[in-house]
Amino acid sequence: MRAAWYERTGPAREVLRVGELADPTPALGEVLVRMAFSAVNPADVKVRGGPGWPLEDAARIVPHSDGSGIIERVGAGVDPARIGQRVWLYEAFWPSPLGTAAELTAIPAERAVPLPEGVGLEVGACLGIPAMTAHRCLFADGPIAGRAILVTGGAGAVGEAAIQLAKRAGAMVIATVSGPEKASVARAAGADHVIDYRCEEVAARVLAITGGAGIDRIVEVEFGGNLPVGGAVLKTGGAIAAYASAAVPEPSVPFYPLMYKDARLAFVSVYDMPAEAKAVAVAGIAEALKGGALRPTIAERLPLDRIAEAHERIERPHRPGRILLEFAPGAA
Repeated sequence: MRAAWYERTGPAREVLRVGELADPTPALGEVLVRMAFSAVNPADVKVRGGPGWPLEDAARIVPHSDGSGIIERVGAGVDPARIGQRVWLYEAFWPSPLGTAAELTAIPAERAVPLPEGVGLEVGACLGIPAMTAHRCLFADGPIAGRAILVTGGAGAVGEAAIQLAKRAGAMVIATVSGPEKASVARAAGADHVIDYRCEEVAARVLAITGGAGIDRIVEVEFGGNLPVGGAVLKTGGAIAAYASAAVPEPSVPFYPLMYKDARLAFVSVYDMPAEAKAVAVAGIAEALKGGALRPTIAERLPLDRIAEAHERIERPHRPGRILLEFAPGAA
């Protein structure tokens, strides 16, 4: 099979290789998937860039956690009726060194989730990390119908999914973005209000929109950097669910102001979510797909040979939307 891999961490063009590798064989409880699309996530790019080798026992890593394709074979213990299923994949890369940046990948059967009829494989490739993270951030504390939700980074992959899932669940959604192009993405996703944090005062706008009541839950892309705003707009009994804090990785937490709001802070890592939470997220995503609620923006489809370029797109500013590697042009 053709695949991309790296044998050391470093800059994309220096370490990524594309060539032929032996076809994998599905082990007990696994399925073999012929890939249609492999999604490039920021986490994939960060792991490849280093420092540190992500899998100590692996001499070679085929990157990427998310993707979509068709089940071609099944291992022992898996129903053969699954052969031919269109599926979306999550956690293909971790802890296995064989991710989705290959024509074939073997993955535990439960991580190859059937796609509902009418949902394209390109949509399926965009789920995984973003949609499962968004679901956990939104629903870990219970239903959100009628609640006020703030989604920071509303044009990002997690942010866009969070807006769509929250609107489907009956919430009022405010999204923050940086610029008009990203504002268009957030609005198209269904955000009721969009705030450009580069030219508007976020806390004041949020409180004005909510009539001073504030926010029930925050889906947070930059915990440390946005903590002053989050603390200012959070309702008593509200929750902040954060999945990143790149700008301020070791923030100082204003304990007493948050304590007096009975605030809940949650830190979400899709890889480390309990199995029960993953199952709940997968079920919730399936229902949203059936209803047409999840509509990820796709910025670009590139062939496998351009994987280094795809990684570089993630590392620098690019137009909003997901970047996919495409194995079978025209796949539905």
